[in-house]
Amino acid sequence: MTPKILIVDDDSYTRTLLEGLFRNSQTKVDFALNGAEAKSKFRARDYHLILMDQRLPDANGLDLLREMRHQRPQQVAILITGYADVRDAVRAVREGVFDYLTKPFENLEELEAVIEKGLELDRAYREIRDLRESLGARQRGPILIGSSPAIERLLQQMEQVAPLDTTVLLEGESGTGKELVAQLIHNASSRTEGRFMAINCGAQSEQLLESTLFGFEKGAFTGAVRTTVGYLEEADGGTLFLDEIADMSQKLQTSMLRVLQERTFTRLGSTQVRSSDFRLICATNKRLEDEVKEGRFREDLFYRINVVALPLPPLRERREDVLALSTHFLAHFNAKFDKTAGPLTPGAIRALETCPWPGNVRQLQHAIERAVALKSDGPVTADDLDLIAQTSEPMVQEIGTLLPYQEARGNFERDYLTRLLEATGDNVSEAARQSGLSRQNLYVRMKRWGFVGKS
Repeated sequence: MTPKILIVDDDSYTRTLLEGLFRNSQTKVDFALNGAEAKSKFRARDYHLILMDQRLPDANGLDLLREMRHQRPQQVAILITGYADVRDAVRAVREGVFDYLTKPFENLEELEAVIEKGLELDRAYREIRDLRESLGARQRGPILIGSSPAIERLLQQMEQVAPLDTTVLLEGESGTGKELVAQLIHNASSRTEGRFMAINCGAQSEQLLESTLFGFEKGAFTGAVRTTVGYLEEADGGTLFLDEIADMSQKLQTSMLRVLQERTFTRLGSTQVRSSDFRLICATNKRLEDEVKEGRFREDLFYRINVVALPLPPLRERREDVLALSTHFLAHFNAKFDKTAGPLTPGAIRALETCPWPGNVRQLQHAIERAVALKSDGPVTADDLDLIAQTSEPMVQEIGTLLPYQEARGNFERDYLTRLLEATGDNVSEAARQSGLSRQNLYVRMKRWGFVGKS
């Protein structure tokens, strides 16, 4: 989709400069010279981004943005202001305006970077909205958010394997969304009318896992006060999802191998042989080949479940999806907690996109949940997310083990710049003054860590 930008400014020099900025791009730009013209164009078109001068001949730009954002709460807007009006601009950001720019524009690369970040936030809003509308037109259920090449490949593989009714092995780090992918494969299969039964093999004792899977008769063991159907039976006609299967005991591995070979089982405390027709999806955050070599996982069971293997990418390999995921979680937890926190400030977006995310999507979800839970309303800042305290890679990873000097210094510099720019409202001149760095030196460091657009 071609981005559409509305620029509201009566200054001919600013209009000429911005027009030149977009001349060779695919962006469609409309101009308005005053508030009345801006309102008319806003009513007629859905803009991806609005650049609004604070002082217009017939209106106050900030008041006009308040009115526009009341009509379209997710409208991304940037306020253009003079140095004398920076205090008002900062207040505008606190009210939910995405960012502000000061005139005269000193650095076109910085200008382009702010505009691109604004368009990126709009893309995230639209992606989530389109996903929800598409899902609502079909059915309620989970969605896999992202448009990165890694996620596109995964979606393509899921689409191919879903109707095949074959065993699937999902491989990926903790927090990458393996259960969600398993649920989506089930939903897109011919077994969608059957039940989806999920169990984490590493979260239960051997005895509890065995009784949960196989079921038991009354009196089979102490505490078995009534006959209970197990997941193998419940999954008949549907899908059984075994998460973290590498943590299953050797005894249960042998039992599951027999079930997969014969498609029959018996409840604990019973001799009656029962059958169950289910699709098996397994998941692991370990290399099962290594587990087999170390004697912790049965080789014959490995070959039984390793029919189609799908690798799930860690979040650090799909950073393009971080903003869309964050936007989705922000809306979800606002609804859950009856809050109106947001939008994400540029500093928060930078913090989210540069965070290493060792805990992947689950860690991101918890970071947004915490921020919303502890905030009533207003923009979510980097400080609200507290990512540096939660996820910065430590300089000392464990006793006696230090990171390489360059890596440790890089971690510090990235985190320092995140806090510095958040504290100064992205004012590079003020950030340079507070840090004691020259403006040029600071800009080089910002560019190194992705705080400004690549030239």
